[in-house]
Amino acid sequence: MTTVTTRIAEDDTRVGDHRWLRFALRRTGRLLVSLWILITASFLMIHLVPGDPIRAALGPTAPAAVVEARRESLGLNDPIWQQYLDYIRGVFTGDLGVSIGSQLPVADTIAQRLPATLTLALLAFVLAVLIAIPLGMAVAVATQRGRARGLEVGFSSTSVVIGSIPDFLLAVALVAVFGVQLGWLPVASREGPLSYILPVLALALGPAAILARILRIEALSVLEADFVRTAHAKRLRGPRITLRHVLPNAVTATLTLGGLLLSGLVAGTVLVETVFAWPGLGSTIVSSIQTKDYPLVQGTVLVYGVGVLLVNTLVDAALAVLDPQSTAADA
Repeated sequence: MTTVTTRIAEDDTRVGDHRWLRFALRRTGRLLVSLWILITASFLMIHLVPGDPIRAALGPTAPAAVVEARRESLGLNDPIWQQYLDYIRGVFTGDLGVSIGSQLPVADTIAQRLPATLTLALLAFVLAVLIAIPLGMAVAVATQRGRARGLEVGFSSTSVVIGSIPDFLLAVALVAVFGVQLGWLPVASREGPLSYILPVLALALGPAAILARILRIEALSVLEADFVRTAHAKRLRGPRITLRHVLPNAVTATLTLGGLLLSGLVAGTVLVETVFAWPGLGSTIVSSIQTKDYPLVQGTVLVYGVGVLLVNTLVDAALAVLDPQSTAADA
């Protein structure tokens, strides 16, 4: 009997290992395909611009010899397939070309501006989670089984309104109130801890409202589950039930949305950084579009896209760890 049990356990372990391997291979394959599509789209960007992008960037008064020299230096006179291979090689070696305006390597400009954007997005995500989890759980506990209808209606209405306001409108409102009228906080540049408050709030408030609303809905469903009733029957304390039984199950279902919101936060920095004159990639891509600096636009868009792909992949991996059954369904 012991031998049979041991064999069954070994078979289950091998099946589990194979499931995780298939999951990893599938996710890696999707990531590579998505990355190839992103690189190809980024490469085609400069070739889909109507007319001559170099002439457009240098202006109509630039001498023809200067335009031709710039095209030659960027390799735009080479065959399209050669340009494509050179671009892929450059992406994987860290060579994203040279900025038309500053004549500096695009990779150097991105490396200089990227930390400011990452810091802003990560702080906003952490703040959104710190607001959403306790708020969503508290409202769920307070409104379960139809209690506190006024609180439920007020919370739902407020979260929908805040979650639907674009980031840049929140940024403008925060600047007008706390920067211009009250004069409490700085509204431009990245100087000192106080300069982070308004841009982080502008990015975090909308996602926090959405996450709190979704978390409350998931928590209400978990609160009615049989294992929660069993925990109550064992006379466990309410906070212990909420933290050890309700919260982990509710957060698992909310994690996918959280990953999407993090991706949105990275993209949302584009306009918010412009409002606050933040020295990150968001303001860089806006200024490079205005000056028609296409190599810099290419590199910045590519970095944003890679960031979104990596976030989505990490969320998938986290979901698989928290809910191993999802790997079986995905295999």
